[in-house]
Amino acid sequence: MHDLHVSPHRLRLAARTLAAGGVIAHATEGVWGLAADAYDFEAVWRVITVKQRDPSRGLIVVAADAAQLAPLVDPTVEGAWQRAVEAWPGPTTWLLPAHADAPWWLTGGQATIALRETAHALTRALCQTFGGPIVSTSANVTGQPPVDSPWRARAAFGSRIDLVLGGQPETPGKASTIRDATTDETIRG
Repeated sequence: MHDLHVSPHRLRLAARTLAAGGVIAHATEGVWGLAADAYDFEAVWRVITVKQRDPSRGLIVVAADAAQLAPLVDPTVEGAWQRAVEAWPGPTTWLLPAHADAPWWLTGGQATIALRETAHALTRALCQTFGGPIVSTSANVTGQPPVDSPWRARAAFGSRIDLVLGGQPETPGKASTIRDATTDETIRG
């Protein structure tokens, strides 16, 4: 397990911030991310607004284990789900057929949802401490490069985010691979 690079107190503070509807910046596998409780519309909308992101694009949802993600997936697609589960944990985000009840703000109104069981120690610990899945999208305004440090996150977003957790990416500058779990096609390499 990689060093978390943050104190247990700071991790609990980040989890409480998410539970209270907050938005945090944190290190992920390859880039800095903005995170919010995946099931909290207002928090996720803040992320979309801060990023100036088209909501129809959907967002990546990450979790500490597949069980936290399973409710978001169409239960009739066992093959696609199994393909994703067998590849996790890791830096691959899988596009899976979304459950009919999956929140539209996560899918962007599409038939698929982007999910990842993370292997990044800090992101895993954050999801475990929080107790559920989080939206985790690159910490940048759409079209701009992601921030690459805690102080740049604070400088870029200021009071529009509630906490900068810290940590370090494992593969700086390399965003997660995105694959279609139904076809096994690589969407983003």
